[in-house]
Amino acid sequence: MTMPNRGLVLRSLSILLASLIADVSDVSASAHAEERIFDELRFGASTSTQGGGEREDGAFPEVTVFFDPFGADSATDWKQKLVRPRIHLGTSIGTGGEASQVFTGLSWTVDINDTLFAEAGFGGLIHTGDLDDDGDGPALGCRLLFHEYVGLGYRFDTHWNVTAQVAHSSHADLCDGPNDGMTRAGVQIGYKF
Repeated sequence: MTMPNRGLVLRSLSILLASLIADVSDVSASAHAEERIFDELRFGASTSTQGGGEREDGAFPEVTVFFDPFGADSATDWKQKLVRPRIHLGTSIGTGGEASQVFTGLSWTVDINDTLFAEAGFGGLIHTGDLDDDGDGPALGCRLLFHEYVGLGYRFDTHWNVTAQVAHSSHADLCDGPNDGMTRAGVQIGYKF
C-alpha cells in the first residue's frame, strides 16, 4: 500500500469514527445510565510541541469518545478507580500534510475536588506520518505506536467540562528505524452523558 493510500484509509477511518460519534450523540438524554453506550464525547484541537525538524505544522482537530464498561463512575476510592478504567477511542486529523492518528486505550480519571480532575491514559495508535528521516516532521519508524496522555480538567456542571492535555506517541524502540515520536498539546471540550 502506498503512502497516499494509507492516508486515504486513515482519513476514511477518521471520518467514519466522527460520523459514528455524531450518530450516537443523538441518543436520548432520558436513557437510563445502564443503557448508555458512550460515557463522554470530547472534541478540540492540539498542536505539536516538538522543535526543529521534528515539529509538525498546523493544528490537529481531535474527537475522542469514552466508554465506561467497568463502572469507573461508580468507583468510590482510588483502588476501585485503578481497576475500573474507561476505554477511549479517538482520532487526531493531520492538517497541512502532517500525520493523522486513530487511537484507543484505557483512561483513568481522579477527582481533585468537585470541579477539578486529573486524567491519564495509555494505549496504541495507527498513523499516516513519516516512517523514515526523509521529510519534515518526526520520523516514526513504524505505523503502530504506543499512545499515552495526561490531562487536567475543569467541570462546568455534571455534563460539560474542558480538559488541557499533553499526548505522546512512540514505539519505545520496539521497531527498527527512527523513534522521534509525536508530542502534541491541546484543549478539548467534553460532554458527559
